[in-house]
Parts: sequence; structure tokens; C-alpha cells
Amino acid sequence: MKTIIEPFRIKSVEPIRLTTREERQQHLAATGYNLFGLPSEAVLIDLLTDSGTGAMSSLQWAAVMRGDESYAGSPSFYRFEAAVKHLMPFRHVIPTHQGRAAEAILFSIFGGAGRRIPSNTHFDTTRGNIEASGAIGDDLVIAEGRDPRSEHPFKGNMDLERLEAYLQQHGAEVPLVMITITNNAGGGQPVSLANIRAVAELAHRHGKPFVIDGCRFAENAWFIKSREPGQGERSIEDIVRDCFAVADGMTMSAKKDAFGNIGGWLALNDDALAEQARQHLIRTEGFPTYGGLAGRDLDALAQGLREIVDEDYLRYRIRTNAYIVERLDAMGIPVVKPAGGHAVFVDARAWLSHIAPLQYPGQALSVALYETAGIRSCEIGTVMFGRQPDGSEKPAAMDLVRLAFPRRTYTQSHADYVVEAFEEVAAAKDRLAGYRIVSEPRLMRHFTCRFEKLGA
Repeated sequence: MKTIIEPFRIKSVEPIRLTTREERQQHLAATGYNLFGLPSEAVLIDLLTDSGTGAMSSLQWAAVMRGDESYAGSPSFYRFEAAVKHLMPFRHVIPTHQGRAAEAILFSIFGGAGRRIPSNTHFDTTRGNIEASGAIGDDLVIAEGRDPRSEHPFKGNMDLERLEAYLQQHGAEVPLVMITITNNAGGGQPVSLANIRAVAELAHRHGKPFVIDGCRFAENAWFIKSREPGQGERSIEDIVRDCFAVADGMTMSAKKDAFGNIGGWLALNDDALAEQARQHLIRTEGFPTYGGLAGRDLDALAQGLREIVDEDYLRYRIRTNAYIVERLDAMGIPVVKPAGGHAVFVDARAWLSHIAPLQYPGQALSVALYETAGIRSCEIGTVMFGRQPDGSEKPAAMDLVRLAFPRRTYTQSHADYVVEAFEEVAAAKDRLAGYRIVSEPRLMRHFTCRFEKLGA
């Protein structure tokens, strides 16, 4: 069959409101053209992020009712811990309220002035926590990962030659090596099992711990199964275990591949490091058996981890994004190929070539999508990554617009509506103007900065 069908039935619905273009223009002006500032009621299809925005299953809602809210030693924690260890064989599992909290704890231990942290591509909160500690985050993705048109099957891979040279040059400054699966900032592109193992081997040979940002581990495992030689007959669960078997730790936003609306964790093998992390957790998040979460959240995540490795779900999830990429590509809209796991990425720099990178073509496209069709997306480019630690600004490697699809939330007709919205934007794309930033915070400016349209 060619038709994409959702491998679930809808049991509860939430109405969404149709707004007019005039209303959307008023909302944009009020928020300084920053889509993070929009009230969600004014958004028709919300593709800002897939983090915490998915629909929980009936079994997850049943698990919510099972949640035990004891302050210490809740059975909900032990069910959660067992679910994590079933897939990720770490000695210590430390719950947090979301992924960035796990990152903050990790870099309270490994960060600091004069230190450098390599990864394939650090995402925004990871880089923000690294820089807040005084350290520097460096991106070492393969060259194909910076080319939106490359059809390399694993564009999230770390460049092993660059990593080897990096560790030889900066070894004394490097406390650990990271990798993100899938590589979100690079277009949701996967990392091969062979590359994960090779990065781990390089890190360990240089005496460095290896840590995985595993937010979309199941999607990454699906790509390994479908694209990597020798992996096609293996189960998703076994591939996931192999990915983490070579790691010394992981950070996780359970708001992605655990079907959670909130939650995360830090997992470690080293006893002494885990004790340091737990002490930080107690100061900032909560007791080690709840870590800033309610017992009901922990039980919902435990059930979500069982559901996320279902191959019927993963096949539908990946195919939906590929369908939209194929439709946009046929229209001549430059997209990151091959399709990533959790999102469709449009190459705004290439499509809006009349807008200079420092005038934020990704922001221009994101605003146009909302104004035209009520679709909220996210700029992944110079707004997010252009400001340097020394205060200067330079264009990011790419200016992308990410349309991140919440899990089990939208249907095939919503996907077709997104494609139609691009058809309308395409008719007026040469008239779109750039933007300048009129106010911004020191770190992670994209969340709260305000813009002014150029030529307005």
C-alpha cells in the first residue's frame, strides 16, 4: 500500500482555531516577529518543536493513574528506571524534569573555563549549558552533514579524522566527547552504529568519557535498521542497546523519544560521577527518585519507552516526513535530503537567496509560513547559532527552517495542508524581506529576542 496511515485510532480530540491573516499579522507585530512568543491558541498547526508536544496513548494515561507520589522511594521511579535500563544498560539513571536539566548537571561536572566539548553538532540548550559553564562547544560533523543536498545515508556522523586531530590538539582541554542522535541541528540526520562505535573507540583511546545525547534514539535506530548494511534483520531494541553499550553516559529529553510531555534523565556508569550528579540534582531538581517529576510522569515515561520501539509506529513516523520532503522537492523547494526523522528541514538560505544570512532568511521564511497559513515552525540557523561567545556574529553553517512534527498528533490531511502552504509562500517568496534583531539576551537569544522587518 502507498497511502500513509496512522497506526492508531483517535480516542480524544482537541479543537484548533482558524485565524485570519489580519489576526496573525497582529500577533506577529505584538511578539516582535518571534514565533516563540505566539500564544498557542493563535497557531493552527504547531511544528515549532516535537519536544513534549506529542499525544500520549491510552496505556500512558492509564499509567498516569498508577503513579505513586511518595517523596522518596516511589515505585513509579523503579518502574521508570527498569524501563530505561531495559534499553540503555547504564548503572545509574538520574531523572530530571527535562533534557536541559540533565545537560546542566553534566556540565556542572565536566564544563568550566578553558574546556572544550566536541560533538557532531551541539543543539541550542546543549551549547547554552556548555557556554554558561565557561566552556566551548565544537561541532565536528562530516562534510556531507553541512550539505543539504547530499544524499549520504548518515549525515549526522562525526568526522573521525577531524575528531582525531581535535583530540591530539586539544586533548588536555577536553573532558568528554559527545554525539547527538539524531543530529537535530543538522537536519534530523542519523548517526550510524559503526560511527557511534568508532567515536567511542577514539574517545576511550584518548582517555575521554563518551556521552550520547539520545533524545531521538528510536528514530536513529530505525535509520540504522533501514540503511546500515548488516542491520536490517535486527530488532530496534537490540540496535538501541548496541548504540548505548559503548557509551559512558547519556543525556535525554524524554519529551522526544519517550512520548513524554515532560521529563528527562542523566545516565552514567561511573559511581563517583553519579554521586556528584545526584548531589547537584538534590540542590536543583529534587530527590534522586523523582528528580523534578511527579510519579505519574515517571510511569507515563516507562510506558512510553515500551511504545517508542514499535516498528509500525517508527515506519509511519519516518515515512510521513519523507512524504512532505518529496512533495516540496518536486515543487523545487530546497530541502535537506534525505528526509530526517522528526522534522522536515527547508534550506531557507538557498530558497531565499536574495536575503543575506545576517538578515536571517530562516526567520523570514518562518514568519511567512505563519502569516500565510498559521503554521508555526522554527529557525535553525544564524538566529540560533550566529552569536559567538565573544559577542560577534557570523552566519551559521546553514540557515534552515525546521518543521518538527509532534508524535501521534497530526494526520495525513495536516501534512497536505503544510505542502499547500508552501505553494502559497512560493508564489510570493521573492518579495519576502529580511529582519534585524532589535533586542536579545546574552545566551540562547532565539527564544526571546525581538525582530524588526527590514524595509517596513
